[in-house]
Amino acid sequence: MTFAAPLEAKSIRFRARSFVAFTLTPEAPLDVWLEGLDHWIGNSPGYFAGRPVVLDLNTLKPDVAAIESLVGVLGHRGIRIYAIELDGHTALEPNLPPVLVGAKEATTDGLLPREARAESFNKAEGRAPEQHADAGRADKAGDGKAGASKAGDSEPQVEASGTLMIKAPIRSGQAIVHPHGDVIVLGSVASGSEIIAAGSIHVYGTLRGRASAGALGNRGARIFCRKNEAELLAVDGWYVTAEEMEGVSRGKPVQAFLDGDALRVSTLS
Repeated sequence: MTFAAPLEAKSIRFRARSFVAFTLTPEAPLDVWLEGLDHWIGNSPGYFAGRPVVLDLNTLKPDVAAIESLVGVLGHRGIRIYAIELDGHTALEPNLPPVLVGAKEATTDGLLPREARAESFNKAEGRAPEQHADAGRADKAGDGKAGASKAGDSEPQVEASGTLMIKAPIRSGQAIVHPHGDVIVLGSVASGSEIIAAGSIHVYGTLRGRASAGALGNRGARIFCRKNEAELLAVDGWYVTAEEMEGVSRGKPVQAFLDGDALRVSTLS
């Protein structure tokens, strides 16, 4: 008589991950808000393409039918909603995106619950759609304290002025989000990475990937880099792509800034 030991079932592994996501917060009257959104999309067509977007409905507080209509309206504009924030609800209709519960804001101060978001963003310059983000290792700059003296040379440091200084190169896939001021990168920024700053962005190496300055509504923000190989440059939502910069400012030291209602990219002598 033989005995075969039962095969052990392979365990299923669950892991948590963080991703950069934009948050849209509709306000009443909704038609006016949508008109403003259409104007913004007209200036920056395709900006939401491929980007996860969270719909924060805690200001508007619509009913389920209105939520379904709004998700459809945004979908027709090329904005795909992958989650909804709505206090007091843990689930909606099966055909709607899932409801996020206990969402927190990822900033250089750490993860902030909803109650602390307004206070955090009051420190930033201007206002615009909120952003949930995984700031990679940027959120460990001395636990978010200004002028942290114990930070190593490779760790980001937040200065007393609110400027985030990153001494190491930014790798592909990293997302650096700083809602309290400028970002200075002493190295290069790899393709496939992203920098989002409330203030200006300074890159002392080659800038690849995406750079978005003035992300909270600061029209005076600028982007500076020693060598422009960027996939996208944006200031206050106005942007230019690599294709638009080809043959004009690619491979050169540049600054990007708003001139009226247009984003200009000029070479630095």
